[in-house]
Amino acid sequence: MREAFRQELKDLKAEVVSIGKGVTDRTRDAVTSLVTGDVDLAEKVVAGDEEIDRRTLAVEEHSIEVIATQFPVARDLRLLHSLTYIALHYERMADLAVNIARAAKRTAGRRGPQTLYDLIQAQGNLVYRVLDATCEALETRDVELARKLQDLDEPIDHLYKQFFRELARLQDEEDIEWASSMVLASRYLERIADNAVDIGERIAYLVTGEFEALHSPDEETS
Repeated sequence: MREAFRQELKDLKAEVVSIGKGVTDRTRDAVTSLVTGDVDLAEKVVAGDEEIDRRTLAVEEHSIEVIATQFPVARDLRLLHSLTYIALHYERMADLAVNIARAAKRTAGRRGPQTLYDLIQAQGNLVYRVLDATCEALETRDVELARKLQDLDEPIDHLYKQFFRELARLQDEEDIEWASSMVLASRYLERIADNAVDIGERIAYLVTGEFEALHSPDEETS
């Protein structure tokens, strides 16, 4: 009986890790669609959001079922609550990827300054690194890697601020309208990374049983 319970916990954790990897793929596709103007790829990201929602809900329902039938305590109960928490954050991140894909659809009709595309791509590359590290930290229960997520997040914040400096250089009204969608996309990438840091906090709690704030005190998360 307890062996079956342990397998359920392993399966739940594997599913959350799989969801996280799916979010990474969707984020990468969303950024690619924005940078290349690929509307079909953007539509694919939008269409795939329902699957993430369904799988996240299934994790939550399965966790509730396990708690109700197996009466887990201490470490196992903390794992179940943490997996639900992490899955919900992945769902938020998937929604943000969808927002980027929608920005891609809005801007696909024209090309703006290459500098902003380069910044989005650079930011995206850093976000992928954060997401990969988050999945690895969860899969391997690596507390030190979870703690490093904040450091990996900082360059993403810096790139987001660069957008405003580039935006100030644009004079044409049409360029400003285009750039607004790009700045929003950059903001969504920043929020994806922030959610990853939140997951890092929960991974540290999951392993140690103690909460550690990884965000800087003046940061806000969503």
